[in-house]
Amino acid sequence: MSEMVTQEGKNRLADESSAYLRSASHQPVDWYPWCEEAFQKAKELDRPILLDIGAVWCHWCHVIDRESYEDEEIAKIINANFIAIKVDRDERPDVDRRYQQAVSALTGQGGWPLTGFMTPEGKVFFGGTYFPSRDTQNLPSFRNVLNRVIDYYRKNKEAVVSESNKIYQALLLANQFESSPGELNILLVDRAIENMMDSFDSVNGGFGVAPKFPHSGAVELLLARYFETKDEEFLHIIDKTLTKSAKGGMYDQIGGGFHRYSVDAQWIVPHFEKMSYDNSEHLKTYLLAYQVTGNDFFRRIAEGIIGFVMDVLSDQENGGFYGSQDADIDLHDDGDYFTWTKEEVEDALSSEEAKVISLYYNIYSRGEMKHNPAKNLLFIDMESEEIARRLNISNEKVRELIESGKSRLFEARKRRPTPYVDKIIYTNWNAMMVSAFLLAYKVLGDEGARDLAIKTLDFLLRNCFEEGIGFCHTYFDGRAKVVGFLDDQVKMGIACLDAYETSGNGFYFGKAINLANLVTQKFYDERNGGFFDIEETNDRVVILKNRFKPIQDDPIPSPNASAAAFFDRLHYLTDDYRYREYSENTLMYFSGVAEKFGLYAATYFLALHNHVKHPPRVVIVGERDDQRVEELLRTAWSIYRPHKIVIQINSSNSELGNLSQTIQEISKLKSPVACVCAGTRCAEPTNDPNVLAETIRTFVVR
Repeated sequence: MSEMVTQEGKNRLADESSAYLRSASHQPVDWYPWCEEAFQKAKELDRPILLDIGAVWCHWCHVIDRESYEDEEIAKIINANFIAIKVDRDERPDVDRRYQQAVSALTGQGGWPLTGFMTPEGKVFFGGTYFPSRDTQNLPSFRNVLNRVIDYYRKNKEAVVSESNKIYQALLLANQFESSPGELNILLVDRAIENMMDSFDSVNGGFGVAPKFPHSGAVELLLARYFETKDEEFLHIIDKTLTKSAKGGMYDQIGGGFHRYSVDAQWIVPHFEKMSYDNSEHLKTYLLAYQVTGNDFFRRIAEGIIGFVMDVLSDQENGGFYGSQDADIDLHDDGDYFTWTKEEVEDALSSEEAKVISLYYNIYSRGEMKHNPAKNLLFIDMESEEIARRLNISNEKVRELIESGKSRLFEARKRRPTPYVDKIIYTNWNAMMVSAFLLAYKVLGDEGARDLAIKTLDFLLRNCFEEGIGFCHTYFDGRAKVVGFLDDQVKMGIACLDAYETSGNGFYFGKAINLANLVTQKFYDERNGGFFDIEETNDRVVILKNRFKPIQDDPIPSPNASAAAFFDRLHYLTDDYRYREYSENTLMYFSGVAEKFGLYAATYFLALHNHVKHPPRVVIVGERDDQRVEELLRTAWSIYRPHKIVIQINSSNSELGNLSQTIQEISKLKSPVACVCAGTRCAEPTNDPNVLAETIRTFVVR
C-alpha cells in the first residue's frame, strides 16, 4: 500500500473537485488523477497502468468500487504491480472518448465503468467494463484479471507493445474521415431521415430495440421536415415517440424530468440517473412539438422538466445548473427512491386516490423491479376516461384524484433519503440548459425559466470565461478547472445568441462574436475543414496528442454539428461569408460518412438542414418597453418554424454595425414594425401580429 494511503488514510483524490474521484479518496488503492506524474511513474517503475473511467451517477461504477477497489487484498495487488489512474468521464470527456474507442476496438464493448490496461505511454493493450469480485460463468474475477494482466505484461513485453501500437493506429484511422465530392443538399437530409424511419418502433415509439435512448435530435429533425413537407408519417412518428416515452417509466411521473434511458423497448424500466444534458434536450423537443401540434400533454411534460430542474438541478441564488442526480441511495437498491410498493402507495393516499392511482399507474402487489419484485415503476397504463368508466365516476373527478394523488406521493417521496446530486457546473451542459430555458420563456412565457437562464449565463461569463482562453469545462466550489473543449465554446456561443435574441442585449451578441473568433483560432482545421475536439496540447500522453473531430451525438449533440449551426446562425445575422464557409467546410468534411452514423448523427443532419434551407430572420424594430413591440415579439416567438431567428432592434443598438446591411436598413423603419427575410428576399414590413404570424409560417418555404 502506498505511503500516502497509510499515513493519511486518504489517497491523492481527496482534494479533487470531481465528486466521483473524491468518493474514492478513502480507498486503499494508490490512485492518481489523470496527470503526467502518473505516466512518468509508470515509466520509471516499468509498470502497466490500470485506468478506471466512471461517473458519480453510474451504478456499476460504485459496485466495482465497493467490491474490488475497497478490498484490501485487491488493493495490494494493484499497488504492487500497477500505476492506478481514476478518471471522471464527465470531467474529462476527451480522455473518456479516446479510451472508450480503444477498449471497444479490443472487446466490442464500451460503457462505464471502463477498465483499461495500458502501457506507460498510455496505449491500451487490454480492457473491459465491469469485472465481478468472483468468477462467474461469463466473466473472470477482477483479482484473476489483474494477475493475468501483470503476468502477461512481464512475460510478453514485445507483444504488449506491438498490440497496443496496432490498437492506437486503428484508433487514429477510425477518426480520419474522407469528404465525398458533391453538393450539400436536402437530399442528404431526406436519405438520412428515411434510414431513421426504418428503425422506428411502430408499437412503442422511438427508434430501434432495447435499450431505448431518446434521440432528441432525430425528433427535432423530423419536426423540421414535417413543417416543410406536411408528411403525416413524420408527425405520427413524433407523436408516438414523445407520447409513449413520456407516459413510460423513463419519465418521472411524480417529480418530473427524464431518466437516462430505458432498459426495455416499452419505455417502462429506466436506468434511473437523471442527466442535465438529457433533460435540456428533452425540454427543447417537447417545447417544439407543443408549438407544432398544440398538444397540451407535451406542454405539461415540458413544465414537468422545468419543475424538476428548478427543484433539483439548479442553484437558484447564484445561477448554474447541476450535472446530474444519481440513480440510487446505495448499492443494494435500484431506483428505490423512484419506485413504490402497493402498500407504500396506499399508506400515502386516501382510499379513493389509491384506487385511481393504482389503475392509472398499474400498481399491483408485484411490480417491475427484479431486485425487489414488490416495487412498482410508475407509468401511465390506463387513461382517465377508462378509469372513470370502470369506477363509475366522472372523468373530471378522476383527473382531480390523479392530481391530488400525485401531489401526496410527491410529498411522501420527499421524506425518503434523496439520491446524490452532482453540483459541479459543466459548461457545455449549462449552455444547453440555458438555451432550453430561454426557449421555454419564448414558447410558454415562463419568466422564471428566463431569469434563471440569464442568471446562469452571466455566472458562467463571470466565473468560467477568460479572455483569449475561452471557457473552462468545469466549475466547483469557487474553482474553474479543466481547460475547455470545443463543445464548451460552441454551445456557449449558441447560448449567447439565444440570450441576445431573448433579451435584445447586444452584450451577448458581442460575446458570441468573440467566441467565434476563439473557436476558429483554437479548434478549426484550416486544411481539411471541421473542428477538433481539443486544443493542441503539450500533454505527454500520446493519445491526447491526436485531436479528433467528433460527429456523433453521444448523446450530447455533436460538437461539430453545434459548431456548424453556430457559424451559420452568425452568418444569417451578419452576412459575413466567412462564417458560412466555416459551416460549409465542416458539413462537407463529414458528408461522406455521416449517413453511416444514422441516428447518432441526427444533429449533423439538423445542422445541414439549417445550412441549405436559409431560415427566416424576423427583425422587430422598436423599444422593448413598447407593448406593441412586445406583442410582435410574442407573436414571432409563438410560431414554429425551424431554425427561425428573431431579433428586436432600434437604430441606437450598439451591435448594429456588426449586423447585416439588410438588418441595418430595416432598423431605420418607423417603429413598431416587423420584417421577415429569408435568403435574399424580405417580405413587406408589418405591424399587424396576425400578418406577421402568417408571414413567418409561409414566407419562402422551400
